[in-house]
Amino acid sequence: MAEVAASLPELGLEVHIRPQESMRRIVWRHFSRHKPAVLGLITVTLIMSLCIIVPWLTGYDALQTHVESIRLRPSPEHIFGTDELGRDLFVRLCDGGRVSIVIGLATMIVSIFLGTLIGATAGFYGGRVDNVLMRFTDFVLSIPQLFLLLLFAQLLRTTNNPVLSGGPLPIIVIIGVLSWPGAARLVRGQFLALKSREFVDAARMSGATNIRLMVRHILPNAASPIIVAATLRVGQAIITESTLSFLGYGVQPPTPTWGNMLKNAQVQMVIAPWTAIFPGMAILLTVLALNYIGDGLRDALDPHHVQ
Repeated sequence: MAEVAASLPELGLEVHIRPQESMRRIVWRHFSRHKPAVLGLITVTLIMSLCIIVPWLTGYDALQTHVESIRLRPSPEHIFGTDELGRDLFVRLCDGGRVSIVIGLATMIVSIFLGTLIGATAGFYGGRVDNVLMRFTDFVLSIPQLFLLLLFAQLLRTTNNPVLSGGPLPIIVIIGVLSWPGAARLVRGQFLALKSREFVDAARMSGATNIRLMVRHILPNAASPIIVAATLRVGQAIITESTLSFLGYGVQPPTPTWGNMLKNAQVQMVIAPWTAIFPGMAILLTVLALNYIGDGLRDALDPHHVQ
């Protein structure tokens, strides 16, 4: 839609009226000016596409061993080389990346949901409810997270249930349940600031219930920092999962993840360094790109940010 020009000959001025933009276009315009964020978005899209397409397109079984191809250097046939069992490292990296990214996304959903629920309840109701929930949040924050992660992971590893032993589901639950306090504090602060605004008072006077006030009126206005926190949470969850798998308490072989690929590579880094370099680079690039995306969203969704 072209700009409409209105001339004021008596003043010698020309007024250009810009057509009203949607919120989505405004956010994208500001986001696209953040070059590292755009590069991060392209990088994450490329990595996720490779993780989905490569294992399906090649038809290569990431779990099948080839004793005649043990620890081959990177070559046109195996662009990332092979591991200690002769498995193609590029295919395993893509297959493991699919598991790591799914864990990161699912963990983010669990932690943001719990954090939003607890933070919104504390911030909206205030008083004794706020005091109890925030003291519980402080208690969870005071406990070393890695200790709890290792403890619960070990308990689940010893169970006889195949669903809870060694698969990605318990890792998602453990990390998600233990990583909500940061989101809860963020959401609580937003609800405390917004619940006394005029539009909330108007909705309350029109007969809106507390649940409707929280979900339909306050939460959409607090969505911007929650979206940014969710983006950053994915990268943090990928690092946490990689740490657990590297220590032997995460997703168990033969299911590949970037973390347990690093664990398997630590005993052969001298003779086959590519088995550690490529999984490490995959984690680095993915988390760095997600952090850049979070920075770009923070700038694009901040109404006070000037670009």
